[in-house]
Amino acid sequence: MTIDNQPDTRLDDVHLPAGADTVRLLTPEGVRTSDVRFDAWVSDIGSEQLLGLYEDMVVIRRIDSEATALQRQGELGLWPPLLGQEASQIGSGRALRRDDFVFSSYREHGVAYCRGAGLVDLLRVWRGTTQSGWNPYDINMATPQVIIGAQTLHATGYAIGIQADGTDAASIAYFGDGATSEGDVNEALIFAATYAAPVIFFCQNNQYAISEPVGLQAQRPIAERAPGFGVPSVRVDGNDVLAVMAVTRSALDRARSGGGPTFIEAVTYRMGPHTTADDPSRYRDPAEVDEWRAKDPIARVEAYLASEGLLSPEHLTAIQEHADRVAAEMRQGVVALQDPDPLSVFDNVYAEPHTGLARERDHYSRYLRTFVGGDR
Repeated sequence: MTIDNQPDTRLDDVHLPAGADTVRLLTPEGVRTSDVRFDAWVSDIGSEQLLGLYEDMVVIRRIDSEATALQRQGELGLWPPLLGQEASQIGSGRALRRDDFVFSSYREHGVAYCRGAGLVDLLRVWRGTTQSGWNPYDINMATPQVIIGAQTLHATGYAIGIQADGTDAASIAYFGDGATSEGDVNEALIFAATYAAPVIFFCQNNQYAISEPVGLQAQRPIAERAPGFGVPSVRVDGNDVLAVMAVTRSALDRARSGGGPTFIEAVTYRMGPHTTADDPSRYRDPAEVDEWRAKDPIARVEAYLASEGLLSPEHLTAIQEHADRVAAEMRQGVVALQDPDPLSVFDNVYAEPHTGLARERDHYSRYLRTFVGGDR
């Protein structure tokens, strides 16, 4: 989606005091509100486009629930659910152009879906059949980064490369609230500000860094940190797909026009566990989860569409059937994946033959042959 007539207002002009102002265009009850600073950035989102965003969120939630089920059934080794964060990922992911480049953590399945990642590609790594899910240059999205915060430096370096190329593309780094305490994120902010790099720092504040609440590391809203580095920031309701799209589009326009980096804090909530190896009931109050469930990103769009007469029972049925077909296709493809040759772990470690690696490969090959059928 693009805006033909770009509004005059940019983040430079509407720098927000993060503690006092969170951008919202759609309330948890599904009521459309107005914000003169950001309305124009989603002026092209009519009923058809909003239905498309709604369907995206329904589909990616269904993908997420199917992946969780696959892990519980032993088909995946691990899975990091995105339940509750659909608006942050779809709203920002659909704001990007094809020539923009994404650097994400391990939870941005919705962004990968927007970029065109194959359904099975989303799960290959988690089944353990490959070391990466897709070719980054096929969809302009790096494979997920597990080292917390490292992708912010990658995104900044790529953005400086964009400057050297003389294009108006941008890069975007996705990370969680916990990553903001890592040195990599702070170093990336320094470099991005120094070189006015066209990069977006997109922090999904889902309230928990694994089992630790965000308040333990952030005594003030996270978005307030970025201006200290010289990076404008904005705090947005991360469960509001329209508001997320608006602030992301505004930040992208700033980057494309030479204005430099922007920090976005999308305030959302991780409804599920950190990963399927986690038990959030050990550290979260059920009342807190219920409070956030009332702010569900899909429910609010559904309520708005229904109130406007834009979501019929036929629409709901068709969207759910589509989501179920996608999940079934993904399940079938993942279960059919074959285990790789054990010795393939040594492939592509170095660009050229390496004697040390060849020796290790030979040792491992002889070790495998000590098992029945190991030579296969």
